[in-house]
Amino acid sequence: MLEIDALTILLLVLAGLTAGWVDAVVGGGGLIQLPALLLVPGMTPVQALATNKVGSIMGTSVSALTYYRRVGPDLRTATPMAVAAFLAAIGGAAVASRIPAEAFTPIILVACIAVATWTLAKPSLGRRTQLRWEGNRHVGTAIGLGLLIGAYDGLLGPGTGSFLVISLVGVLGYAFLPASAIAKIVNFATNAGALVFFVPHGAVIWSLGLAVGAANLVGAYIGARMAVARGSGFVRVIFVVVVGALVLRLGYQTVQQYWF
Repeated sequence: MLEIDALTILLLVLAGLTAGWVDAVVGGGGLIQLPALLLVPGMTPVQALATNKVGSIMGTSVSALTYYRRVGPDLRTATPMAVAAFLAAIGGAAVASRIPAEAFTPIILVACIAVATWTLAKPSLGRRTQLRWEGNRHVGTAIGLGLLIGAYDGLLGPGTGSFLVISLVGVLGYAFLPASAIAKIVNFATNAGALVFFVPHGAVIWSLGLAVGAANLVGAYIGARMAVARGSGFVRVIFVVVVGALVLRLGYQTVQQYWF
């Protein structure tokens, strides 16, 4: 049984609130919420990952609904992508305790640097929706992306929303705002898939997950409404900031891993 003092709970709630806002705008809330949970004395990495999913799914449910009502995401893309991501996330969660996160850190770091560089080098990227394919090729690509990113979210998690957004913008051709709307639906599915594995195995700390989740939910509602009101340009700016933060964090972890 974990013993958590009031100050730690307050800090976790603040982390959940901030993570919900970030995640609703452009994804990447796990960069804030998961590390905060990992600082709780006595909590194992798998417990932190599972509890983080409870908080995240509460936030993504609200932001997905808000985007659905106000943006009207393309369900022809979101539905097959979400189903694929859900199934892949179950598999990713199943191996989460067997493969060390450090094995993936350098690969993810390189990918994030490439994404940030590409986004900054193309100011017009994501300003308007210009789909690259139609029909089966579009759906097949969406499913492939869902499988890849869903497995990553079940296994590790941080940055999943950002990876979903950039794949929808850079690969499929959506503008940043509709990409964020679709990403929330898919991200809800990946969180649900991971919990399908984690809950029966008793990995979730429910009291903590629900407290963080309530704060995440509030942040997600505020963030989604701001993103809808301000449009793709606002989402693009926040995206670059979040990916930059992910690069710094992963870079620090890589330096620690190989030089200390």
